[in-house]
This record gives sequence, structure tokens and C-alpha cells, in this order.
Amino acid sequence: MAHIGIDIGKKKLDCLWLRDMEKGKVKTKVFTNRHQDYPALLDWLTRQTGESPEALHVYMEATGIYHEPLAYWLHEAGVNVYVLNPAHAHHYAKSAGRLHKTDKADSRVLAEFGASRSHRRWTPEPEETRELKRLVARLEAVYQDIQREKNRLEKAQFSRDTGAETSIGHVLAALEREAKRLQEEIETHLDRHDHLKRDRQLLMSIPGIGPGLSTRLVAVLRSRPFESARQAAAFLGLVPTYYTSGTSVKKTPTLSKTGSAVMRRKLYMGAVVAMTHNPDIQAQYARLKARGKHSMSALGAAMRKLVHIAYGVLKTQTEYRPQPIPAGG
Repeated sequence: MAHIGIDIGKKKLDCLWLRDMEKGKVKTKVFTNRHQDYPALLDWLTRQTGESPEALHVYMEATGIYHEPLAYWLHEAGVNVYVLNPAHAHHYAKSAGRLHKTDKADSRVLAEFGASRSHRRWTPEPEETRELKRLVARLEAVYQDIQREKNRLEKAQFSRDTGAETSIGHVLAALEREAKRLQEEIETHLDRHDHLKRDRQLLMSIPGIGPGLSTRLVAVLRSRPFESARQAAAFLGLVPTYYTSGTSVKKTPTLSKTGSAVMRRKLYMGAVVAMTHNPDIQAQYARLKARGKHSMSALGAAMRKLVHIAYGVLKTQTEYRPQPIPAGG
């Protein structure tokens, strides 16, 4: 078994084989981050370690999109791939007293962090889910551009800048056409994949989850094999964190806020609607408020509950049904 850390950059890959962790012996080499050079990287690893691809354990951080091509390629070659949370690797480096911040040092931290404890192997998400995520992300980017242009239009109208108004109008029209095209492409994609379409229909049976949020939840919840609703909520950054240090105590816990901020914004709006129309979340919110919980804490719990319900609906493949109200409740 060989442990390898790879620090991923846009243009290069810093590879480090941890020959002997106790003695600090390593072997390093830099490759370009190009698909045509991946075979040379794997050849170097197998020659240096004397191991087959199946005995290689490669650790890398989730770095936007730059790690994905290599992760997919190595997985297809039979290598054990681990995509680590950058925050976890950072905390490990601090605890181990790693003060230097270089690409070589980062690859060493990844190799040592990987070798020092067990991690879940990375597995590629299904291709149809990956494509859905791509379409949803692009649509979200276009929506953000539309909002920015609307903000600019408001300023132009206020200052009576007719030239800017005309220009912004043209840009807005093009962006809105593209948003409509992407929405149609998403619908076509769902029509081609019955299981994803059924998932979205099931999620839309939950009060508080509409077409937009349901599509995004399908893309997230089908992107990896979550073992529990709690794990899915943690992935979305909805776990409460408490701060207590000596006499300094924050009474109201905050959400961990890992993962996608866009998804949390969508879930926030869904939870606000659910507090009016979803009986389970209504009941939970009322219980928490009766116990003196802060409104924002109760709302965070509503967001988490919404994900739990969504996870359960997809797991059982049955439409949402409110929980029975206890007698006298």
C-alpha cells in the first residue's frame, strides 16, 4: 500500500509519495495538469512504489473543478482516490505543526493526513447527475448575472442615464433568453432520465420545496452515497455549532456553513414557506419557540428538517406524508 498526496493546481500537479512517514522519507515529482500527461504520472507512481494501481492510495483536495479530471482518470485506472475537505486538511496541518505553505508541503500534508486515518474512498457521481449539476450551476450563474444587471438598471434609471438603460436592456434580454434555454435543457435532461424526474416529483410533494429547490436537491442528494439524513444536512452546512470558551458563551448556535452557500439560501427560502404550509416543520418550529429558542435557531432547524424530509422521501421513494400528531398534542 502506497500513500500519495497530490497538490492540485490549475496548471500543475505536485505529487509526493510518502515512502516512510516515521523517517520522513519522500519522493516528489511535478507534472502538468493536462489529460495527456496523466499516464506519465501513473507510470511514475507505479515504478517508484513498485505497486499496482490498485494498491495506490492518492489523496487530493476538492479544488473547484481542477481536481475532477485527474480524480476521474485515476479512478478509471483502478487507483484508490480520496478527495479530502480542504478545511480538514488545513486543521490537520496546524495540529501537526506544519508551518510552511508551499505546493510540496501541501502534498506532504495530504499524504500524511491520508495515511494517518481512514477516509471514505471517492467514487464518481453518476454521469446524468453530474450533467444535471452542471446545468443547474450554469443557470444559477445566469440568474446572478440577471440580478446584477437589474441592479445596474435601477442605478441608471435613478441617474437618468438613457444610454446605459438601453445597453442594460439588451444585456438583460439576452440573459433572460439564456436562462429560459437552460431551464428547457434541464427539463429535457430530466425527461431523458426517469429516475431523476421521479425524484424531483417526489420532492415537490413536500410543502416548501418547489421546482427550483427540488431540482437542486436532486443534484445534491444524488451526487454521493449519503448514509443518513444527518450526513446530508452536514454536507450542506446545516449542522448547528456552539461556541463556549471560558466565560465567553454564544447563546445562539450558528450553522456550520460548509458546502454551498447558494443551496443554503434556497433552503432558507424553502424553510420560510414550509413554516406556513408544512405541518411537520410548523410543529417543530412551535416546539422550539415554546422552549425559548431564538427565531434564527428555529429557522436553521427548519432548514435541517426540510433536508431530512427530502432524504427520507428519496430513500423510500414515496411521496411526503405529514407525521401523525400525538394524542393530546
